Amino acid sequence: MTHHEPHKVNRIGWLRAAVLGANDGIVSTASLIIGVAAASSSQESVLLAGVAGLVAGAMSMAAGEYVSVSSQTDTEKADLALEARSLEQNYEMEKQELAEIYEDRGIEPALATEVAAQLMAYDALGAHARDEIGISETVTARPVQAAMSSAASFTVGAMLPLLVAWFMPRSVLILAVAIASLVFLATLGGLAAHVGGARISVGAIRVTFWGALAMALTAGVGHLFGVVA
Repeated sequence: MTHHEPHKVNRIGWLRAAVLGANDGIVSTASLIIGVAAASSSQESVLLAGVAGLVAGAMSMAAGEYVSVSSQTDTEKADLALEARSLEQNYEMEKQELAEIYEDRGIEPALATEVAAQLMAYDALGAHARDEIGISETVTARPVQAAMSSAASFTVGAMLPLLVAWFMPRSVLILAVAIASLVFLATLGGLAAHVGGARISVGAIRVTFWGALAMALTAGVGHLFGVVA
């Protein structure tokens, strides 16, 4: 009977983009709302700033992820093209190179040579992409998926503090947004850690700390400029 362990590495691509987007959505929007509110703006101005931050942030996250991951994809394609040419021109040398990689991992020389020969006979480029370059189907770059995950998760994250600001009276808006956002961040950090197979407490504390710091600094700036104005 075949036994398969449920590994988490296949979630790296979308999980990283989703967590980054949601975290940025909560932190940036909450910080923006708190900063504008600390400058003694009206609730309408605070909400307008929050909505503008949500739209701009979602588009920025999508564009940034797409460009970043596309650059990774371009690099992967260039490396694969280079490896394909090398296989055409120096097949035996590439076979020996692959065998040496397996030897370095602890396989006996004769067996390493046989493994390299069989793998290259089946899929030479795939074997070198995986074991020499480090490119595999599991962790390969997917620009569109990353962009959509980031934009969607940013929007969801940004909506949370924005909804709190919408329903809370102006007198308690800053405190309510800050507390609610920290709860959202702790939940997000714990959930991301759980999905990724890490310790929930570490993930929650890590995300909450940096979110609290960002909101505190933004509130200080907003208060300072509000007083000056």
